[in-house]
Amino acid sequence: MALLEVRNVEASYGSAIALRGVSLDVPQGTIVAVLGANGAGKTTLLRTISGALEARTGSIRFDGTPVQGLETWEVAALGLSHVPEGREVFRHLTVEENLRMGAYRRRDAPGIETDLEAVFGYFPRLRERRRQHAGLLSGGEQQMVAIGRSVMARPSLMLLDEPSLGLSPLLVQEIFTIVRRLAQERGTTMLLVEQNANVALSVADLGYVLEVGRIVLEGSARELAENPDVREFYLGMRDAGVRGTRRWRRKKQWR
Repeated sequence: MALLEVRNVEASYGSAIALRGVSLDVPQGTIVAVLGANGAGKTTLLRTISGALEARTGSIRFDGTPVQGLETWEVAALGLSHVPEGREVFRHLTVEENLRMGAYRRRDAPGIETDLEAVFGYFPRLRERRRQHAGLLSGGEQQMVAIGRSVMARPSLMLLDEPSLGLSPLLVQEIFTIVRRLAQERGTTMLLVEQNANVALSVADLGYVLEVGRIVLEGSARELAENPDVREFYLGMRDAGVRGTRRWRRKKQWR
């Protein structure tokens, strides 16, 4: 059974429909990437899963529990954390205070200290800046804080919204190396939405393509990376003799 199951979900902002019958699975222990251009509905999808936006129709089950209609804190209490687009760090708190905010529901003081040291191990720069206000950090360092804060909650599922946004190529590679390590070393399942399809598919196991609020393609990361349409429209590659038609060809489902 998938850790996260989304079935026929619709969501909207007022009269503007943002998700149209979206269905996807996130199996336990995998990194699943959702690709799409600006306005495709990627951020809306994560906000709907985490409870920040209410689904109009459909169902969402996390670890077997229906979560549609729950408050965000109730969803978080089940073991789901959301790293939002734009980082949204607490600018006037220090780096360490931001990280500890991720563990605010926990009461296991020794475990919290262990996880704080683990975060500093993943992001050594945060140890160096632990007493610095988060609002004074670079964009890349703030992204590290946002991910580290999520790690402190010990989630079983982490939602990552555009972690590469506004970062240099070197920082993007560093961030995604840590994302992969978190999945491998801590067993954290991840649902990742990204415009940078190259880096997303390099770390993902499975993927979906979202276009104008609909899933138009799904498959393994390798299948998507080799798909001519994905190569042309998302990876910036055009295969010789292959003309992109924008007519998506659905791959065989893995489930």
